[in-house]
Amino acid sequence: MDIRFQNLGPEQWKAEIMLAPACEGEDILRECPELDKAAPWLAIAPAMRDFKGKDGELVLLHGHPELSVPRVLAVGLGPREKVDAARLRAAIAAAVQRCRGLGLNSILLPEPALSRLPGGRERLVEECVYAAQLALYRFTALKKPQEDEAADPQWLALGFDGQSVPDGEHAAARRGERAAKAVALARDLANMPGNLLYPESLAQRAVELGRELGFTCTVLDETALAEEGMGALLAVGQGSARPPRLVVLEHAPEGHEQDKPLILVGKGITFDSGGISLKPAANMQQMKCDMTGAADVLAAIATLAEEDAPRRVIGLLACAENMPDGRATRPGDVVRSAGGDTVEITNTDAEGRLVLCDALAYAQKQWTPAAMVDIATLTGACAVALGTELAGLFCDDTDLAERIRAAGGVGGENYWRLPLWQPYAEQLKSEVADICHTGPREGGAINAALFLKHFVREGVRWAHLDIAGVDWNAKKSPLCPVGASGFGARTLLELARGGVQ
Repeated sequence: MDIRFQNLGPEQWKAEIMLAPACEGEDILRECPELDKAAPWLAIAPAMRDFKGKDGELVLLHGHPELSVPRVLAVGLGPREKVDAARLRAAIAAAVQRCRGLGLNSILLPEPALSRLPGGRERLVEECVYAAQLALYRFTALKKPQEDEAADPQWLALGFDGQSVPDGEHAAARRGERAAKAVALARDLANMPGNLLYPESLAQRAVELGRELGFTCTVLDETALAEEGMGALLAVGQGSARPPRLVVLEHAPEGHEQDKPLILVGKGITFDSGGISLKPAANMQQMKCDMTGAADVLAAIATLAEEDAPRRVIGLLACAENMPDGRATRPGDVVRSAGGDTVEITNTDAEGRLVLCDALAYAQKQWTPAAMVDIATLTGACAVALGTELAGLFCDDTDLAERIRAAGGVGGENYWRLPLWQPYAEQLKSEVADICHTGPREGGAINAALFLKHFVREGVRWAHLDIAGVDWNAKKSPLCPVGASGFGARTLLELARGGVQ
């Protein structure tokens, strides 16, 4: 759906339907007189009496079909004091989906109606565009076109009351559009099944995006991984017919080539069977999403390159397929990591921390990071602790942690800070190696984070994001159908946009 702009005042606005967001108990025409100018028939529309403005309420109003704006969809936001960006996103997304269901091609959203809501004009414009785009997301790459499936609207216009579109709101709309595109890309990648998306094909997709958008992409194959001493990453992938890869992305715009980079590291397990420590069969098909962290990193870097963000950012995608054939790593095996330490592997279903530890070590060998953030569907323990609406945030640097929380909060990706409880590191001691990669079941998410911390050098700013539990949407919502959520892509994008000082 294209994003357009209409100015010259409400009398000149044109679309098949106009959205009219309003708070509960408020007179929609008094609060936003521009609506009356764009659709003067609203004042006598009988259904206006039925609209109360309750949260989630949608009331369709009809005028004459030959009018410039023949329909209005009144969108309830609930009590004004409870309206925030999250509620507005959900309301706009639901409204756009209703428009699709009606078979409409064009939608108008009046900017003056937003300006009277709390949150700031530019911010609300950005979030409305973001929500409108994500509302239409569907993963259809592998399905035949359905004859009875409603087509997406062709465009959404923001209506302005003036001679021109303010630069700030124009830029905000484009920011929201690109953010939605990033999340959609992450969803597309994570929704793709493991027989079609595997380490080599994910690496190739990154190469193609790099050529298209102008960021560099280097792929380390199994030979290069061995030369770099990445025994942990290789161990995860050795049971699969699909060899592992480390994909290195770099966005370094002119004038920023020598800056200390923000380094983003994503877990890219394109399918996780659990290896020899085989997972239960129930819902194993969702393990195609075990590369959501890598998808988020790729989506964020691609978007930063597309908008030529003035920030040097490096992304590492640690990719492997975890399978249980005769060459697979066994519980009890010991491997040497890229950091030089030997690692005892006690459970092959705890593979994500193995690919990440080598990627983190490699990043610190190659660059001096301004900060380093890894993101991974790492532990079921985190999902048990925080459920399906919060991701875990592990970080000893309060400033970095708050920047990540703020970046996630922009788009409704919420994090709960969990402790890197150092006494638990004693539980990672091994009798046969420098470190054991798992601890006891209790505190499992903390133990995993402490294992990763072992490979982060003293003084390096680092955060670990555990997105297990939030990477998959089990129940459709206005902003996401059932399937991969793309959670984390916008967090990384907004973190990079804001920079890390």
